[in-house]
Amino acid sequence: MKRNGQIKVDSENLFPIIKKWLYSDKDIFLREIVANGCDAIKKYRSLCQIGEAEDDQQKPRIDIILDKSANTLTVSDNGIGMTEDEVERYITQIAFSGAQEFIDKYKDQTDADAGIIGHFGLGFYSAYMVSDMVEIETLSYQKDASPVHWESDGSHTYEIADGNRTEKGTSIIMHISEDGKEFLSEFKLREVLRKYCHFMPYEIFFTVIPEKKDDTSETTDDTAAKEPKEPKEEKPINNTTPLWLKAPKDCTTEEYENFYRETFTDMNLPLFWIHLNVDYPFRLKGILYFPKQTDKLQVMPGEIKLFANQVYIADNIKEVVPEFLMLLKGVIDCPDLPLNVSRSFLQNDGEVAKISRHITKKVGDKLTSVFKNERKDYESYWDDISPFIKFGCIKDEKFYDRVKDIILYKSINGDFKTFSELPKQDNKVYYASSTDVQAQYIKMFKDNDLDAIILEHNIDTHFVGFLEYKEPETKFVRIDSEIGEALKSGEDEKSSIDAEQVISYFKDALGMDKLTITAEHLPKIKTPAVLTINEYERRMNDINKIYGNMFGQVNQASESLMINTASPIIENLPEFEEEERRLLCRHIFDLAVMSQRRLTAAEMEGFMERSVQVMELL
Repeated sequence: MKRNGQIKVDSENLFPIIKKWLYSDKDIFLREIVANGCDAIKKYRSLCQIGEAEDDQQKPRIDIILDKSANTLTVSDNGIGMTEDEVERYITQIAFSGAQEFIDKYKDQTDADAGIIGHFGLGFYSAYMVSDMVEIETLSYQKDASPVHWESDGSHTYEIADGNRTEKGTSIIMHISEDGKEFLSEFKLREVLRKYCHFMPYEIFFTVIPEKKDDTSETTDDTAAKEPKEPKEEKPINNTTPLWLKAPKDCTTEEYENFYRETFTDMNLPLFWIHLNVDYPFRLKGILYFPKQTDKLQVMPGEIKLFANQVYIADNIKEVVPEFLMLLKGVIDCPDLPLNVSRSFLQNDGEVAKISRHITKKVGDKLTSVFKNERKDYESYWDDISPFIKFGCIKDEKFYDRVKDIILYKSINGDFKTFSELPKQDNKVYYASSTDVQAQYIKMFKDNDLDAIILEHNIDTHFVGFLEYKEPETKFVRIDSEIGEALKSGEDEKSSIDAEQVISYFKDALGMDKLTITAEHLPKIKTPAVLTINEYERRMNDINKIYGNMFGQVNQASESLMINTASPIIENLPEFEEEERRLLCRHIFDLAVMSQRRLTAAEMEGFMERSVQVMELL
C-alpha cells in the first residue's frame, strides 16, 4: 500500500543547496552512493561477526548498472538493507545519523565499526545533483522483513510502498536529469569510477544494458541470431586489496612498481619509495614514490592521493601532506578522516598536524637510510630528488635540519660532495648556474685545478639564498662573478706589460664610463679578458624576473672587465698602431661578453664588422 509523506528537513532550500553547493565536483555523487553501499556491506558483516545476523555466505558486491534507454543509473549492494522504519529515519530525517546510531548500539561489542563512513543521510541526497527523481528498493537482513520502495522527485514529498526486492540489500535508482546526462556515458562513468572507487574495499561490477533498437534495425540473419554466445567473464572494476594494506616486508619490488603504474599511469619507473604503516598514536597507511623527473630545469608536479578506508577523498591535501611532498607521487590512507572533510577542520585538528609531521619524519628517515646504505644509488638519484629535497628545506626548516648532512652538491668534475666537503676559498663556494652558458668559466677553473659546484635547477635561485641564511659563515658566489679572486695563483711572476697601461688601452677603446676594468696576472689561462657580473645585483634581477618584476624596474646588474696581463695577446698590444689596438681591445671585449651572455642585435652587428676588420690585419 502506497502512502505519501513529507521529507523532514531544516531548510526548505535544501535541494538547491545540494545541487549547487554541497559538493565542489558534481561527479562526487557516485562516490557518495557507492561509499554508502560499502558502508551497508560493512555493517552487515560486523553484525555477522558478533552474532547479531546470520551470514548468508554471499560474497560482498556492489553493482552499478547503466541503462541509457531508461535514462537510469543504479547502484545496488547486498549489504544490511533497511526496513520501512529505517527508511523513514535515514532517508526522510536527514538530521538523524544512521551511522552514529549504529556505532552507539554496538560500540561495546565490536571494533568493526571503526571508520564507518555514514549510512545514507546527506551522502544519499547527493544523487539529486544529477537526478530529477530517485528511487530506493531495499530489503533488510532481518528475518520476516518486507521489501520497501521509496521515491521522490526532489521536492519535499516522497512516496513509500511495498517493494519488489527479493534479496537483502539496497538499490538506488537514479533517473538522470537533463543537466546530468553526461553521466549516461559509459566512458564518463568509467572515468569517475576509476577516480573515486578504484580501491574501495568490496568488489564493484559495472554493467551497461544495451540500448533498445528499432525493429527495422534488427538483424535478419537468423543464423547469427541463434548463434550461441560465449559467456562473458565477470570482473570487478576495482582493486579491493591495494598494496598499501600489505605489510612492507611482504611486498616485492615488482609489486611496488606495478602498483605505481596502475595508480599513476606513469611508464617511467619510480626511483624508490617509502611504505608507511602506522597504528599508533594514529592510523595511517600509504606508499610515497620518488618519481623520475623528466624536466631537469622545472620541478614536475607530483600527486598524493588521500583516502579514508580505501575511499578516495582528494588529491594534494596540504594540511595532511606537507606542501613540499606534493612533488612526490603516492597514496595516503587515513581511516579516521571523514569523507567530506573541510580544510578548516584539517587546519585546526591536532591529530592531522601529527600525521603531517610523522610523514615528514619518515621521508627524512628514508632518505638518510638510502644515503648511508646505498650511497652510489643515492648519487644516481640526486638529479631527480634534489628539487624535492631543496624545496622541502626551504618550506620546512625542521626538515632541513633533518637532511642537511645528506644534501649533495655535484661538482664541475662530476663527483658529489656534502656541505662539509665543499671546496671553499676564503669561505666562498663557487658555483655554476648553467654548464652551457658558463662553459668558458668552468674550463678556466678546471685549467687552474679549481673546483666549483653546479646549481642549475630553477629552485637553486632560492636555495642559494636559503643556504646563506642557514650557514651564514659561507657565501655562495657564481663562477662568473668573482673569477679573478678565485684564479689568482699567488705567484710573484710579473707581466711584461704595465697593468695601468692595459687598463687605459681598454678604457680608451670602449668609452664605457660605467664599466669597471681591472687587470690581473693569470698565467694558467689563455683567455685575454673575462667579463664578470655583480653577484648581489644579478640575484636581485633573477628574483625580480621570477616574481614578475615585483621590485619594479631594476637596473641591469653591473659588469666588470678583468684583463689577463699574462695573455700573449695582451702583452703584444703596445706593438700595434693606435687604431689597430683600439679595434683589438673592442674585439677582446666582445669575446668576453659572448662568454657571459648573448649579444644584443646591435652588439652582434658590431662584432661581425670588427671580426672582418681583425682578419684583415692578418
